[in-house]
Amino acid sequence: MNISFRPPLLQDLESIMEIERASFTVDEAASEKAMKERISIIKDSFLVAVNNDDQPIGYVVGPIIQERYLYDELFEKTSLNPPSGGYQSILSLAVAPEYRQLKVGGKLLKQLILQCKEQQRTGITLTCLEPLIPFYKKHGFSLEGLSASQHANVPWFNMVLELKRNE
Repeated sequence: MNISFRPPLLQDLESIMEIERASFTVDEAASEKAMKERISIIKDSFLVAVNNDDQPIGYVVGPIIQERYLYDELFEKTSLNPPSGGYQSILSLAVAPEYRQLKVGGKLLKQLILQCKEQQRTGITLTCLEPLIPFYKKHGFSLEGLSASQHANVPWFNMVLELKRNE
């Protein structure tokens, strides 16, 4: 199976929400309204992995922010991205359960890193739960301690990947 990447389309919303709900708890998952806003407003920092039939099988999304670490308001409100600079945040990286053994998450991260370099971003920032720290470390992220985030009332950890210019 070939996996390709593209920006999201509004008709992907239902599939994306199915993946979101299968990947996160009810408290952690984005609302349909929030995801629809992300598709409409920040499609330049939203990548969808699709199968041979152009059906979404995973995605990574987040706005560009000036801060090094995520803050909880990002999960509620979406604003336009600056054309260059800033940190690419990751609010969600999710893969449909039946595709998780195909390393789609890692492929999405690699594609996002390439896109961020093209857009001259400073780096990529995210928060994750403790069991996911090794996954992100394997992809070059550094653990920078416990996050101040109270999202879903669980402990999150700050992870950052600095991007070098001219690579």
